[in-house]
Amino acid sequence: MGRDTARVNTRRIAVAVAAVLVLLGGVVAAVLLSGGDGEQAAEETTTTTAGEEPPPPPPPVLPLTGLPVGDPVIAGRPALLVKVDTTRKALGRQNGLNAADVVYVEMVEGGATRLAAVYHSVDADPVGPVRSARSTDVTLAANLNRPLFAYSGANQGVLDQVRAGNLVDLGFDAHPGLYQSRGSGVLRFVIATPAFFGAAPPDSGPPPQYFAFRAEGEGVTVAGAEPSNGVGIAYPGQANTQVRYEPVPEGWARSQDGAPHAEASGARITATNVIVQFVEYGDAGFRDVTGAASPEAILVGEGEAWVLTGGTLVRGRWSRPDPGAVTTFTDSAGQPIALTPGRTWIELAVPGSANPL
Repeated sequence: MGRDTARVNTRRIAVAVAAVLVLLGGVVAAVLLSGGDGEQAAEETTTTTAGEEPPPPPPPVLPLTGLPVGDPVIAGRPALLVKVDTTRKALGRQNGLNAADVVYVEMVEGGATRLAAVYHSVDADPVGPVRSARSTDVTLAANLNRPLFAYSGANQGVLDQVRAGNLVDLGFDAHPGLYQSRGSGVLRFVIATPAFFGAAPPDSGPPPQYFAFRAEGEGVTVAGAEPSNGVGIAYPGQANTQVRYEPVPEGWARSQDGAPHAEASGARITATNVIVQFVEYGDAGFRDVTGAASPEAILVGEGEAWVLTGGTLVRGRWSRPDPGAVTTFTDSAGQPIALTPGRTWIELAVPGSANPL
């Protein structure tokens, strides 16, 4: 038995030695063929067996629209927030709204509404009629990374808030040379966005990523999405502003006070996405020239939100923990609601004021 065991061990040793010699021969051959040393050969072997190259990162997109970046200079400039009149007297006299990346509709005195149009990726000339600021605008601007702010004036209390806010005050009182006057009365002011972008200080940066977006051509897959014919909104008060959005091939067409909402050129106002953000309004503590109380939208906190995107209505929630935070919109499962790349209108509506069409 001892001799047999010795013979088996001898054979095993011989086989092992032969295997080592074969491996060494392979390494030597690889070195000779590559013209390098053994360390280089090992590195090359490791590289080829590591798998396929990782996919390239997605192309950069614009923060407010989700569309591809065409000009890095434009992508790196700040946002410009412009107050635009949308009372009955202003309808048919508005310009530049279809060039805005985002438009907020906020309630002002007596149930009338006013627009806060945010420009970043596209220029427009003219934009207007430019109107006065409200305290709501200071909170709207707080999460846009010191945006430029264009407005035609305000009462002293609001002016104090604007000048203390996280924005760049380019109002008429501070920079009258940036404004054009066409006609007379409160609807006379218009602006050209290039002039305002040219006045941006170096500490005003580009806006943050504002929404989640779907890829181009991707359908809506979020929880609770339902086919939609649009939405109707009634702002309460003496003015009783009525708004409707109906689906069109390019997104959603807007109507106000019973008529299609169009610019002075006749172009219909349309949005790729519409968000109805239900918010409470408090008393801002100010009065307008008629003595009416100025409402202020409560934009920090959370509440209900309806999102019209890709031909569907998604009922979800909005959340903004502090003034500097970007508002998030989530579905019934708590996941972000991804928008179609393009322009977005946000109606800051009173709870219970909207109905699906």
